[in-house]
Amino acid sequence: MEKKELEYLIKSGEGINLEFKENFDSKSISKSIVAFANSEGGRILLGINDKGEVKGVHITNKLKSEIQDIARKCDPEVKIALESFENILIMNIYEGKNKPYKCSNGFFIRQGSSSQKLSTDEIREFFNKERKIIFDERINPEFSFKNGFDRKKLDIFMEKAKISRTIPEKEILKNLGTLGENGAGFKNAGVLFFCDHIERFFPHAIITCVLYKGIDKQYIIDKKDFHLDILTNYNDVLNYFYKNLKLVYKIEGFGPRKEILEIPDEALKEAIVNAIAHRDYNERGARIQVDIFDDRVEISNPGGLIIKEEEFGKRSLSRNPLIFGLLQRLDLVEQVGSGINRIKMAMKQAGLKLPKFEFGKFFAVILYRPTKGDLGRIAGEKTREKTREKTREKIIKLIKESKGITQEELAEKIGISIKGIEWNLQQLKEKGILKRIGPDRGGYWEVRENGEYK
Repeated sequence: MEKKELEYLIKSGEGINLEFKENFDSKSISKSIVAFANSEGGRILLGINDKGEVKGVHITNKLKSEIQDIARKCDPEVKIALESFENILIMNIYEGKNKPYKCSNGFFIRQGSSSQKLSTDEIREFFNKERKIIFDERINPEFSFKNGFDRKKLDIFMEKAKISRTIPEKEILKNLGTLGENGAGFKNAGVLFFCDHIERFFPHAIITCVLYKGIDKQYIIDKKDFHLDILTNYNDVLNYFYKNLKLVYKIEGFGPRKEILEIPDEALKEAIVNAIAHRDYNERGARIQVDIFDDRVEISNPGGLIIKEEEFGKRSLSRNPLIFGLLQRLDLVEQVGSGINRIKMAMKQAGLKLPKFEFGKFFAVILYRPTKGDLGRIAGEKTREKTREKTREKIIKLIKESKGITQEELAEKIGISIKGIEWNLQQLKEKGILKRIGPDRGGYWEVRENGEYK
């Protein structure tokens, strides 16, 4: 490996086919070796910490022999190749041809930038049932640099993933896992991310958004199909939400009002990413569907759960680990299994009804829109805040006109109780807008410089 490629790998960070390890630990390395063998292969850089800092290791023949021995003891044996650059040991793990592979600690599969343990039944189901894991790693014979590849899409991806062009384009795509061995063709995941139009290659991979009048599918107001690459489609769906969901005005403290969607932005983003990452792309008779009703938003995708239903929300297993890993590089996915809980938390913090999840041949997330009561409560809070704002503005104005004005005089002029004046004065004091000079009796209030109430 050349220095330039190694520097690129370190800067690009951990992913589905790259892992950093600061020190040698046989247990940890054995897990990673079988995880890469059970996925599409990858590299382990020994001597690099999680932050991408070069710490280095003492490379000896004994260390190399121990690592080769770990690979031989996997069941079945895993093919690896070792190379070194200065004080960094590079372990190249090849995709296994006799999956699944197991180490002494069990079966592991690569999910994003981590290795996840599976039971024997799960690993068998993962590789055999409905051809799962095959789709995003399969070479697409129709797509090529000359047919469908959009270089601008790659540029956008690299910018958002903070990857620099320090090595040739093919090497970049290969290290992202989107090209086959020796650069032999694009994998389906590469088509989905870097194509000009998804429907040219996968008509079922478009996303359909529909706006209805009422709470059923009887009256359609608007319908849009999004058929570009995965990242563009994701952003277009979000814009569809921004266009067709209501805005709520939120005022925090003394700051300006903030426009937020009636359904939390985070919940909508997580639900869309979940559908893109986990849908069954082998199912050609269905697509990701976004339905907006008067009372709810439903986001559904073909393909049910791979994990057991009782483990839903506690752990996650993507049927498209390469797609999942690429989304993770874009910071659209965090740690494995956290998305569902983030959706629940976002809805709870917004004071909305908790989301509903439906399983079967389709997986659906149902996010409930605010009821009239919810909107009334929000409007009531906004009205009260505006009333308080006007009261404090009057207090500031009267104090500026007469520093020695009393609470009784403020109450009389503004038309509220003395307790109300006391409360507002305390709020202004805590915000640093007012300062009390002297004792309660005989003293006065001072408006601090640039302390106008806003």
